[in-house]
Amino acid sequence: MRTYDLTPFYRSTVGFDRLFSLLDQVGGFDAAPGYPPYNIERTGENDYRITIAVAGFTEPELNIELKENTLTIRGEKQDKTNEQTGETLYQGIAARAFERIFQLADFVQVKGAALENGLLHVDLVREIPEAKKPRAIPITANGKVIEGETKKVGPKVAA
Repeated sequence: MRTYDLTPFYRSTVGFDRLFSLLDQVGGFDAAPGYPPYNIERTGENDYRITIAVAGFTEPELNIELKENTLTIRGEKQDKTNEQTGETLYQGIAARAFERIFQLADFVQVKGAALENGLLHVDLVREIPEAKKPRAIPITANGKVIEGETKKVGPKVAA
């Protein structure tokens, strides 16, 4: 039996969560975390939040770019030549450069980003234009517009 790993697609898309959730349920795939670790949350009906653990990075060392439907988040540490003169015995905190790319669904826009307590929060919203939203079409019967539920057009019956 052949199995396909959809993890790269699931991890890097926002707004397609229903499709990939269905595929995950059918295939039973497991997500493998990478560097840096991140979460994708749904915070409302059309609101999402990407949270990336960027411990040790400052705002100038992070770059967020949105081009078409691709959100790219980069982190690059600046030189530490004058910071510390001591010898590091063990370095467990990763300070390597990274790049995370997320494919956004149509009409998903970045609302803003905030860096707090070593976590980078990128807030997204799906704003569907009025022209693309579903709309009710009025039904006409005998030249009269029927609104809401179906109304019977005919003579009144006395009770």
